[in-house]
Amino acid sequence: MAKFTQQRLEQYKKAGYRVVGKHQHSGVEVCRWAKSVMRGERNCYKSVYGVSSHRCLQMTPTLDFCTFSCKFCWRTFGKDRFKAHTTWDNPKQIIDEAIVAQRALMSGWKGNPNTTLQRYKEALNPVHFAISLDGEPTLYPKLPEMVKEVKKRGMTAFIVTNGTMPSRLQELLDKKAEPTNLYISVYGTSPGDYKKIANPFIKDAWKRVMQSLKLMKKFKCRTIFRMTLVKGLNLKDAKGWAKLINMAQPKFVEFKGYTWLGESRQRLKAEDMPTMQELEKFAKEIVNLTGYIIKHKDSISRVIVFARDEKVWKDNLKEIEEQNIKIAKLDIKNKMRAYG
Repeated sequence: MAKFTQQRLEQYKKAGYRVVGKHQHSGVEVCRWAKSVMRGERNCYKSVYGVSSHRCLQMTPTLDFCTFSCKFCWRTFGKDRFKAHTTWDNPKQIIDEAIVAQRALMSGWKGNPNTTLQRYKEALNPVHFAISLDGEPTLYPKLPEMVKEVKKRGMTAFIVTNGTMPSRLQELLDKKAEPTNLYISVYGTSPGDYKKIANPFIKDAWKRVMQSLKLMKKFKCRTIFRMTLVKGLNLKDAKGWAKLINMAQPKFVEFKGYTWLGESRQRLKAEDMPTMQELEKFAKEIVNLTGYIIKHKDSISRVIVFARDEKVWKDNLKEIEEQNIKIAKLDIKNKMRAYG
């Protein structure tokens, strides 16, 4: 049975989403940076991982289905936020329909005077699959199969999880279905902070997140410890953050300053957004406590990216080169298919 009423589906559509799949638990939306690139403007900070935003398909297989109701989340929360689906679409169907939806969403750019024909054609053939749009993707029981299907098609697969399903992460390992990038978003340094910030629907959230962080070092793909930092909530306790980072041993760490958007404006204040200067000050503490190296700063997105060491950074650059070669081959293949 589908989770959404027709009225709610229309609300998603008005917000720029496309809900896909027979059972309507998956969604696609074009991010602001994809639109920026289409206008000939700046790319997303994820360019440090080789991402071209206009070729990135941002989606979720768990629309409005999450274990958390974070204070800083811009989404609207209902009592059914943790309501499960009894029947799930298969990965192939979701991916096929997500690509169709992405093309429909990008089709209007063809007539934009700032969009080149080459950029438009590239946008119709996504090469990055970001499983991160909404909800908690590890609640989708066929996630390993989805990652395999994405990579089988020559695309990169990014997963952003809150770490409350360590069993699903173990399953990715067991089924040899590692994504290209695995992000674990971490929201605090203690059980009390998690209860205050994430408002979990599950009792053992902290324990589960700790289990997921301990699994991080087993992944060979890019691993990213991601922190959304809010003044007055979790922009504190550098020693606590360093302890978690050192335990997880991620290849990368990301700071993301909270942005006062959407429904979060009813829960937080504009002054809760940290400035770039405040993030940089806190970053110095993390560097001193962990030995990680700052490799990228984006003042517009208020993002700071750290690498574990120079070897990790060099390996990342090499992976981007190899990834770009694969994408070029995929583009040639798509052109040949288009010409029959």
